[in-house]
Order: sequence, then structure tokens, then C-alpha cells
Amino acid sequence: MLRGSNTDLFDPRTEMDSDFTRGSSASDGDFGFAFNDSNFSDRLLRIEIMGGSAENRADGEGCTSIIDWARHRKRRREDIKKDINNGDLSVGAEEQILGSIQPDMDDCVGCDNQDEEAEAMVEGSPSGDEAADGTESSWSMDCSTVVRVKTLHISSPILAAKSPFFYKLFSNGMRESEQRHVTLRINASEEAALMELLNFMYSNTLTASQAPQLLDVLMAADKFEVASCMRYCSRQLRNLPMKPESALLYLELPSSVLMAEAVQPLTDAAKQYLAARYKDMTKFQEEVMALPLAGIEAILSSDDLQVASEDAVYDFVLKWARAQYPRLEERREVLGARLARYIRFPYMTCRKLKKVLTCTDFEHDAASKLVLEALFFKGEPPHRQRTLAAEESATLNRRFVERAYKYRPVKVVEFELPRQQCVVYLDLKREECVNLFPSGRVYSQAFHLGGQGFFLSAHCNMDQQSSFHCFGLFLGMQEKGSVSFAVDYEFAARSKPTEEFVSKYKGNYTFTGGKAVGYRNLFAIPWTSFMAEDSPYFINGVLHLRAELTIRH
Repeated sequence: MLRGSNTDLFDPRTEMDSDFTRGSSASDGDFGFAFNDSNFSDRLLRIEIMGGSAENRADGEGCTSIIDWARHRKRRREDIKKDINNGDLSVGAEEQILGSIQPDMDDCVGCDNQDEEAEAMVEGSPSGDEAADGTESSWSMDCSTVVRVKTLHISSPILAAKSPFFYKLFSNGMRESEQRHVTLRINASEEAALMELLNFMYSNTLTASQAPQLLDVLMAADKFEVASCMRYCSRQLRNLPMKPESALLYLELPSSVLMAEAVQPLTDAAKQYLAARYKDMTKFQEEVMALPLAGIEAILSSDDLQVASEDAVYDFVLKWARAQYPRLEERREVLGARLARYIRFPYMTCRKLKKVLTCTDFEHDAASKLVLEALFFKGEPPHRQRTLAAEESATLNRRFVERAYKYRPVKVVEFELPRQQCVVYLDLKREECVNLFPSGRVYSQAFHLGGQGFFLSAHCNMDQQSSFHCFGLFLGMQEKGSVSFAVDYEFAARSKPTEEFVSKYKGNYTFTGGKAVGYRNLFAIPWTSFMAEDSPYFINGVLHLRAELTIRH
């Protein structure tokens, strides 16, 4: 009984997935000596090769780069579609041209009565290569021309052990399982890849070493369900230098179940490469705007995006979607079904969330649900937020996981009466504070009071007498003309043992654009005492700061 459609009978997956390269000993399943040898074979495999024009060459043939491979593959698919639309192609379905390396069902058209699986047939034939005589009586169709025939001596146990396709072919009780001769029909474009694949099934190694040829073999292995070869190709491709073009191509490989499982490490590596290369999107704005959907998803899934805030992520997604999908219906579908999950709405500012509700690029019901979920998260106590983030970190959906923003998120409570006032909460992790030494600073996201934008900034600086380093906290107003703004403010921090907020500094200031005010030594202690293990200001590794701002009249 076949153990599983994705598992080789003689080839443990643990070995194929490791970095260990198979040796040539028989104990490792190396039967290369028996390939096409009548002494160790029980059947003849007749390979009928269809066509022979330049258009039917393998995608990897003559390609010096992965870009060439992708262009040729795309061009060949477009030619097939053109022929279909013009009524010039009467056969081309992978079900009848066996081993076709065209995995896209919508790119092919078949003759009548095509089945779900590839077909094979039994037919007596001489050994060796031979020219086709043009007769196809055994296939009962005249829509293709056999231009060449290749015959190989094969061992059915070896092929069946490596491939569920061949296992079923040799054991399903059909005539193929009872006769000595088996015929496969393939396109000329598949010949080189199929020969590499058959050789691999005996020897567990390939002569192909370049990306275009490896991709051809990968497609053939997917067609004939040789999972071990797919994992081998995936590993070889993963060890080659990655480029944006190759990473995007790996993400867009056909999504059959077998393919997805076998190339998962390759697609994971491609996603990691793109996320690392474009983590600072501002440096590659034109490149990123030109990326396809799969590339954008890989970048947005990263926790390490170097962005100012999640508001900036939202703005970028809208800009990209509007450029790539001008039609509103398509854009709504892509945003709702594919991209919304990568925007971490709970870390967006409330001002931006209000804009989400009125944005026509999102379906209103979907936008309302996303904003409501974000607001509920913002209203949760910190320990509950950490629990939700921890639960999400193990899943693909990471909407509650905070990124490494350039500007730290804040929570804001606003009051209109009796006076315009806002209370701002800023949390800093111990590691973030460690990184401030000796002269660093970290800024909060902007918050608003009376229509004016403000921000907090935490510093490691010298005290007034420049005798030691200490922790400072400052309040700044975003530059916006020459507006004057009189504000009362108070800084506080949670402190052990009560873990309640304790006021540290009060003051008032008349702001003009770009100015900041604060206290160089908020806790009145040296930096070493502030960062000590027994510091009263870090609660479970987090420094909790609060700023209250009130407009003076």
C-alpha cells in the first residue's frame, strides 16, 4: 500500500530535507548503475515526443538567468492562449500530453473526454531512439504529431517507490500494469527535464545546477509526483544567490498541494529575503511600488519593517493598490481578501482609524469590523494585549503583534470639557532604553490637542552639571507655522512597589512650532541606577510613562 502521495517509499523525508548530500552507496538508495540497463529492468518506457519547434523548447533551455526563464515561460503561456483564442490549437492539455510542465489549467485546452490525471498507454516498441512514423492509432486522436521517440529500460519498483504516479500506473490493474511496454507522451519542451527526473529517481542526484534548469526539473517532478526530487530542487535553489526576481518567481510557483509542501522552505526563504531587502521601504520606493501582490504580502508580513508608524503602512498599501488596481471593484477585492490582514490596525492612531471608516477603497462593513477590532484591542489592559499578541505570534495573522516602529505607539485619552485636555501613555521596553545609551533618543507617534500635533521624546543625556548620564523626557510640538500654544503639562511614571503612576515633573510652556520642553533627569538618579536590575521603574521589563496636557486659557 502506498504510504502517502507525498512520500517516497524508499526515501525518508528527513534525509532529503537535511543538508546531507546523498552518497553513491546502494544503502542510500542509489541505483544509478541500473538506469536504462536491461539487466536490471523489467519494462520498457516509450517516450513519444511531440513537436520540436523553438517555441516548444524547455523553459530553462538556452536561459542564462532566472529572468530569462520567467520571460520565456510567460511568453509560451501567452502563445498558447493566443492559439486557443484563434482556434489554432486542438490539443495541449497536460492530461494527454504526459508530463507537461504547464501546471496552469487555465493556460491549456484539451481534447474531448480528458481525465483528471495524466494518461499512459501500453504499446509494443523497439528499444532505443527512433523517428515517429506519424501514426497514432493507439491514441485515437490526430491533433498532435509525434516527431521523435525515445525508449528506456526501466525498473518498475524503483519508479513506483519514488512516485505515486508510477505506483498507480504499475499497480492499478489496468493493462499498463500487466504489460511490459508503457508509453508516455510529452512535449519537446519537457524532454530534458524528464530525463533528468528519471535519472534522479535512480541516483538521487541531478546534473542540472543552474536555476532555470532546476526549475524545469521541479515542474516535471511536480507533474509526476516525485516529492523527493522537488525537495532536492527546492534545496538547490535555496542555496543559490537570491535576487528580487528569483524570490518573486519562487513565490508564484504553481500552488498544487504537493508543490506547496515540497517548496515551502524555498518560498519561506524568498519571503525572508524580500522582507529583509525592503524592510526600509523609503529607500526603494520605486522598486516596491512595482512589486507584484505576492512580494507586497511578503514585505508587509514582517515584524521588522522600518516604518514611522502603522499609519504609514496603511498609506503605502492604499497608494500601491490604487496604482496596481485602478478599477475600484478589483482594488476592494485585493484589499479585503489579501492585504487588509497585513495591516496592523490596532497600532494605527485613532485619527487614522476614523479615515478608514470613510475610505471608499474598503467595503464599509469590512472597514467597520477592522476599526472596531482595533479599538477593542486599544481598550484592553496591557497584560491582555500582551496575551493576544503572544497568541497571534504563532499564526500567520499577526495583527496584534507590534512592529519595530521608528516612532513608538501611544495611547491617548482626550477630553473636551471642562477644558481641552489629553492624557498620553507611552511604554518603553527595557531593551529600548538600553539602546538609548549614551546619547540616543526615541520619539513617540504624534498625538493631537486643540488641533495641534504634539510628540514625546525620551533621551539618554547628561544632567545639568554634565557629571553623569540620566533619563530625560521631553514634550514637543510639531512645526506648523508660527502658532503659539500655551499648555500645562505633567510627567508621571509607574513605580514599585505600588505600581501606580507617580508624578515626576509639572510645568507650563508656551509652544511655538518646532519647540520642545521637558526635564533632563526625570527620575533624579544616574543612568546606572535607572537601568539597574532593582530599578523601581521597570515593571515586567517595561517603563510606563504618562503625560497630561491641558490647554491654558
